[in-house]
Amino acid sequence: MATPREHVEEIRRSKFSIGGDPNPLTEDLHQAVKNLSAELYAKDVHFLMELIQNAEDNEYLQGVDPSLEFVITSKDITATGAPATLLIFNNERGFSPKNIDSICSVGRSTKKGNRKRGYSGEKRIGFKSVFLITSRPHIFSNGYQIRFNEQPCQYCNVGYIVPEWVDANPTLSEINQIYGSGAALPTTILILPLKPDKVMPVKQQLSSIHPEVLLFLSKIKQLSVREDNNDPGLNTVNAIAITKETDLVQRKDIDAESFTLHLSANENGSNDECCYYMWKQKFVVRNEHRVERRMEVEEWVITLAFPNGELVQRGTNSPGVYAFLPTEMVTNFPFIIQADFLLASSRETILLDNKWNQGILNCVPTAFVNAFKSLVKDAPDWNLPNIFRFLPVSPSNYEALNFVGQSIKAKLLEEEIVPSEKLVEQKFFHKPREVGRLMPAFWSILEKARKEGVSLLSLSNHGRYILSSAFDRVVFDHILNFLEVQPVDNEWYAKCIQGSMLVEGVSEEVYLELLLFVAENWSKFQSTNIKNIPLIKYEDLNGNISLFSISSAESYAYIASDSRQISWLIGWNKEFGSVTSSFFVPRTTQEAIQSCPKERTLMKWLQEQVKVGVVDVYQFAVLVLNSLGKRRKLVISYAHFLYRSLSRKKFLSEGQVDYLCSVMPLVDSYGNVVTHRRGILVPADGSKWAELVASNLWKEESFVELAEDYMRPFHVAGKLVTPEKELLSFLSCHAKADDVPDISPPNSRVTSVSSLLTKKNAFLLLEWIRNIRSKSIRFPNKFLASIKEGSWLKVTLNGSPVSRPPPQSFLLSASHSWGNLLQKGSVLVDIPLVDQSYYGNEIRKYMEELKFVGVMSEYEEACKFIGDRLMSLAASGSLTRSNVFSILEFIRFLRTKCLSLEEFVRSIEPGKWLRTDCGDRSPSESVLFDESWRAASKISNIPFIDEGYYGEEIRDFEAELKLLGVVAGFSGISGSYKIVVDYLKPSSGLSSLSADALLLILQCMRRNQSEKVVTALKSTKCLKTSVGFKTPSECVWFDPEWGCLLRVFNGVPLVNTGFYDKGIATYKNELKQLGVVVDFEEAVKLFVRCFKEHASNRSISKDNVISFLSSYRKLRATDHKFPTELKSCIRDVKWLRTRYCDFYRCPKECILDDGSQWESISPIARLPFINDSPGYYGKAIRDYAKELKSMGVVINFKDGVKFVASCLRFHDVSCITRENALSLLECIHILSQEKDYTFPEDFSKELSKAWLKTYSGYRSPKECLLFDSKWGLYLKKTDGPFIDEGFYGSKLASYREVLKEIGVIVDAENGCALIASQLCFHSESLTIVRIYNYLCRFSWEPKSEDERWIWIPNGSRKGNWVRPEICVVSDKSGLFSSQLTILDVYYEQNLHFFSNAFQVKHSPSIEDYCKLWKSWESTGQVLSHEECCKFWEYITKHFTSKTEKTLLDELVKVPVNSRSEGIVLLNKQDVFIADDLQLKELFEQSSSRPIFVWYPQPSLPTLSRTKLLEVFQKIGVRNISESVKQVEMSISNGADQRVIPSEALIGRGLVKLILGFLASPAIKMESEARHKAVEGLLKLTVVETVEPIDVSYSLPLSSDEALSVRACGMVRWERESSKLFAQKMDKSKGPANRIERATCFSQVIAEGVLWENGDHVHELTELLKLAFLLKFDNEAVSFLMKSKNLQIFVEDEDFLSSFFPSG
Repeated sequence: MATPREHVEEIRRSKFSIGGDPNPLTEDLHQAVKNLSAELYAKDVHFLMELIQNAEDNEYLQGVDPSLEFVITSKDITATGAPATLLIFNNERGFSPKNIDSICSVGRSTKKGNRKRGYSGEKRIGFKSVFLITSRPHIFSNGYQIRFNEQPCQYCNVGYIVPEWVDANPTLSEINQIYGSGAALPTTILILPLKPDKVMPVKQQLSSIHPEVLLFLSKIKQLSVREDNNDPGLNTVNAIAITKETDLVQRKDIDAESFTLHLSANENGSNDECCYYMWKQKFVVRNEHRVERRMEVEEWVITLAFPNGELVQRGTNSPGVYAFLPTEMVTNFPFIIQADFLLASSRETILLDNKWNQGILNCVPTAFVNAFKSLVKDAPDWNLPNIFRFLPVSPSNYEALNFVGQSIKAKLLEEEIVPSEKLVEQKFFHKPREVGRLMPAFWSILEKARKEGVSLLSLSNHGRYILSSAFDRVVFDHILNFLEVQPVDNEWYAKCIQGSMLVEGVSEEVYLELLLFVAENWSKFQSTNIKNIPLIKYEDLNGNISLFSISSAESYAYIASDSRQISWLIGWNKEFGSVTSSFFVPRTTQEAIQSCPKERTLMKWLQEQVKVGVVDVYQFAVLVLNSLGKRRKLVISYAHFLYRSLSRKKFLSEGQVDYLCSVMPLVDSYGNVVTHRRGILVPADGSKWAELVASNLWKEESFVELAEDYMRPFHVAGKLVTPEKELLSFLSCHAKADDVPDISPPNSRVTSVSSLLTKKNAFLLLEWIRNIRSKSIRFPNKFLASIKEGSWLKVTLNGSPVSRPPPQSFLLSASHSWGNLLQKGSVLVDIPLVDQSYYGNEIRKYMEELKFVGVMSEYEEACKFIGDRLMSLAASGSLTRSNVFSILEFIRFLRTKCLSLEEFVRSIEPGKWLRTDCGDRSPSESVLFDESWRAASKISNIPFIDEGYYGEEIRDFEAELKLLGVVAGFSGISGSYKIVVDYLKPSSGLSSLSADALLLILQCMRRNQSEKVVTALKSTKCLKTSVGFKTPSECVWFDPEWGCLLRVFNGVPLVNTGFYDKGIATYKNELKQLGVVVDFEEAVKLFVRCFKEHASNRSISKDNVISFLSSYRKLRATDHKFPTELKSCIRDVKWLRTRYCDFYRCPKECILDDGSQWESISPIARLPFINDSPGYYGKAIRDYAKELKSMGVVINFKDGVKFVASCLRFHDVSCITRENALSLLECIHILSQEKDYTFPEDFSKELSKAWLKTYSGYRSPKECLLFDSKWGLYLKKTDGPFIDEGFYGSKLASYREVLKEIGVIVDAENGCALIASQLCFHSESLTIVRIYNYLCRFSWEPKSEDERWIWIPNGSRKGNWVRPEICVVSDKSGLFSSQLTILDVYYEQNLHFFSNAFQVKHSPSIEDYCKLWKSWESTGQVLSHEECCKFWEYITKHFTSKTEKTLLDELVKVPVNSRSEGIVLLNKQDVFIADDLQLKELFEQSSSRPIFVWYPQPSLPTLSRTKLLEVFQKIGVRNISESVKQVEMSISNGADQRVIPSEALIGRGLVKLILGFLASPAIKMESEARHKAVEGLLKLTVVETVEPIDVSYSLPLSSDEALSVRACGMVRWERESSKLFAQKMDKSKGPANRIERATCFSQVIAEGVLWENGDHVHELTELLKLAFLLKFDNEAVSFLMKSKNLQIFVEDEDFLSSFFPSG
């Protein structure tokens, strides 16, 4: 075997041709290594991770604790000029020659295929990553001393991997000096002289190595970092030593285990430690998550780490995801996830979108829940809340990981993990939704109540379990919210309060705290039953404390707002309590409320929600007031209560008393209690109102006349409280008890004023009126009317005294002389004057009051009085012709005397007293005729004054008539025209008007804007036109600029301007008002109506069209803008005739064919061309192309492509030429450029026909593919329905986007479905493989069962299509060649395609294995050892509860050990597990048939015998010990038997040991039962026999047969005869016989003692067996009992002494 140096030289010579010819591949090899090393990682840190990973993957000698040490020094021990050197020490086995060969190569890792063995390496680069920080790494290991250089070797031009032997620089002694001279060097050392720019990054990374780096490494136990310098003060690297230890490994089930791991980190003398609870669980890899890089992995191992304590930190966040080594992913989860993740190339993160990683992450929630349940159930009470901190409450920093937390939450919600309040010693857990939270304030109440002796055992009896109080805290809100632990519903609190003594059984302080709790949460409680439970305290009228419910406290419970008033209120409440039904809260409770810190909150709730009244004396008075009812005595007392509360205690203010007095009930003069009133009258006795009005006029107006009781004195307990009439003064002041003249007037007629009043009463009445007015009180109508209408004033009329109503009286001042003057001037009317001689001058003090009631005093009033009298005569019809002239003469008289005429004229002006031609009219409605009115009289009925009645004399009073408003003379002002219009004749008198008449009408319209004229003439044929007289609305004014438009059609009525004066042209606006069309816009509307009418009748001739187009051209040359209505009409009305079927269309639906542009598309589209045939429009229509285009007619091809979409018709697709198709594509291209354009449904339907020519025939667009270079990377043109480019030419490619839009598949990634649908038409294997490669490239999956077929080739052109369900990708076991189709036999590449697309299983499933086994069962096949091992290796590896059920139901037979070469299968009812070796030996010796289940011998690493037997047991194979039936053979009496003393076998030591066992906590047997069990043993008769004591064993089989064997026993306990038979011991047989006897004796005694409690027979048997071998020595038995923690008690000692006195 070559030495290490010889081995290195051999590599240099043979591989790199050093010393020989240059290798032409060396440069490529150099570049490949350089690229791989430089591009692999993005940051310098990863070389460190690779070195730690390599150390983890290394092999270590047994008994060695793997360690890794990093030492950085400033010493240049390699003599390379490096500023610093990094040394890595690892105590692994060391480099082997194979390792050296690998490190000198690219891609030849010795770890390949070893992932199952725990290798954590991923990138296969390992050591070469050190070139990122060093250019010349050195390796010292197992005698190898080599180095590498990143620069190309001068001999072979290859860098990185060419080894060089190192004799010096460094030497082992130099290395040892740095490592520490006192310790032996580890096996492997790496020396890395650092690049200058890498020194600081390396130091920073070494200083920040996280202690948790060792957490999931299975081998490395220690890792350290330190810096070695001659001067320690220069050290800049933070030294650290990390150590981990594992203990308390517990297996939870076959797939999971838990253990505790301790990490400690000693950094700069400070030691930090953290304990981690670790959970490791296995999961079977599902086929849908397999990837090629992990094809050999069958199960995921997921480890979760839960830090219990403060994390060991080094200034960096703890990574949340490990792939054996930490990534840089900080997940924000409070636990760490470790699994065999696939990493990104930078190793910073895992590949979150990778299906392998997604499969792992899908299993994390299950692992977490199992781990969490284990933690919760095992945790002590004090640590339980801390366990819940491991829940992923906060969202992850990675959105893709949030589903992990959400899934964990969903699973935990169904687990019993949340603790309830501990009311007894037992701890209970429940599902989160079953547990309720309490408000913190209620917890405080419960704790205080508990301390005061209130029992809380019923806390969880109200519908919900209550969350543990240790957990129900704000600090855990985020956790409880995550678990969706909800508060108890509000009804729960009502049940709890009612179901406990939280009201009556607590102190006043706790009671108020309870009330405050309810108050502060009332919004939650107000809809619950809490309002119906007794809660509110009150003091009844007898002084007892009782309870109101919240719902019943309203209007009953009260609290005094002022503590000074409590006694006063309680005292008066006794007086009025019988009617108020009010109760006050006890004084002590009120005082407690006042001292409560949250008094305002509590009081607000009591008032607003509980409706507890808070009252003072005033509010109490209101309460009493509302309760008095009709109780006469209490009503009187109430008035005195108010009087005393105001005058004595000052508890009421003046304003409050005023109000209460205004609303309190009163007792009237009849003794009735009156509750409603408008006012109060003093008693009639001695009042002024009775003197003036005689009777009570206020009675009907709800005025109360007070009873005499209010004037009497009031006594209480025989003592005078209120003197006589004193209360009446109080009521007059505060209740407003009034008398005339202070009282308000009644709404009644005062009968006393109907005749003359006395002077005293007249002045009293005037004083009353004055007071009423001064108070701004409204006078009632009846009252005021009686005053104004009553004749109570004394006046003089024609010198005689009479009485008159005020409105018919005058009171003149001394300075006025017009009264007599008017009496003299007016011969028709006399004026009544107040008699001042009767009233004296005092009457003038009431001048304003007299005026108010109607007394007149002014000249204007006198004039109006005279005028009103005259008009009353006129109304009665007694105003004669002479009276009219008298009026006119009186007006002339006033003018002469220079007196004002205004009031007199105003009084007579509205009256209809002038006679006219139209009847009696008022002056303003009359006209005094003259010649200027003659013309107007012809067209209007004007009311002229009747001169035939009055005579010409009336004209002498023209001036007076004008003063009265009569119109005299026609003038040009608008008023005269208005009269003409107002009295205009009806329409029947206005037809066929002459020119002058019409002119007058138009003048009136211009001067007086009245609709009356328009209305009268609008429907009258008053205008002459070219076709006779017409109504204005039928006429059109002709305008030379646009009149041509009106001549397109005949019969339009134009106004005849020759008939009228030229001046009519100035009245165009008035004509327009009448309805004549005078504007262009209106004329156009008329034309449009005419146009539409002709169009609807299809009567627009070609001459009309040409005339219209000509007019259209002329009008476009003017300044007139075409109205929208005309444009719309031209564009929308169907008036143009097209070729096909003689259709009429609107312009926008027509095409003007120019003959050239439409040729290529017209064969496949019926286009609407305008009919330009000679028989219709002819070619002349083309002269108006410009006008037609402006109307919407399509001229250009590009503008008309939309017609192609609506007119497309495929009749015979075989006739579609290349040009037709390309032209159609061009049309579609143009249309697709239009924004928001949508193709018509018919067009899309037509396009969906098979019109495109492909290499597979004519197809619809959606069934076609467009071939290009990208398609050519995967397929040939004949592999699918590609469009025939040979037919369409190269121009077809320019329409790629158009074809894509109509459904042709143009992109290779979108054609999978169509290509796949054509697979069944192919039979050439190369073509199908090519298509499969294409489908794989774009991850195609079948959408229907018709596509779920897989081609299995049989030669190049033959094969079969099979279903995916009978296929598997691979069969490593080699068992299924005849059962399934194995795809890797037929396909070499893209095998994962079949798994992903067709869901083909990666390997046979449990169901497949079951079917295979059943086929072996049915054929009776003899299995080879290899077949059986492979089958059951798979079963045990994938054994789950589901697998168990499947095998239990499906498998009938199991393998058995046979004596032949093969393994046979027998019914599992006839096969047994040999769990009892003695029975096994007996049946194997006596039975010729195999009955024991097979298992591999020797046991295989991949097939554990223990696990296999466990599987057999779960699928129905029975243990022989449980199946066999034991039959004891009878023992006959004979000479060979003798009775011996029982102490020979049943001694004190035996009984003591049994008593101690029965008294143990595991048995928990009371002394009486223990003694009874042992008494049966002590009473046995011991019989010794020489003959063996035989036992028969029977094993029943499925065929109803039984296998029987006989064995020799040594001891038997016959319970019926109370005998113990024992075979005489043969001492010559040695220890084997003794141990056999000990076993048999112990078994029999244990079964006999514990015959009613068989669960502990085995334990007692083993204990007795050991004591038997020790001959039940007392000291030995005592020690044995202590070692097993067994003891006997005083009663047992007494029992023993009774049977063994000498002991």
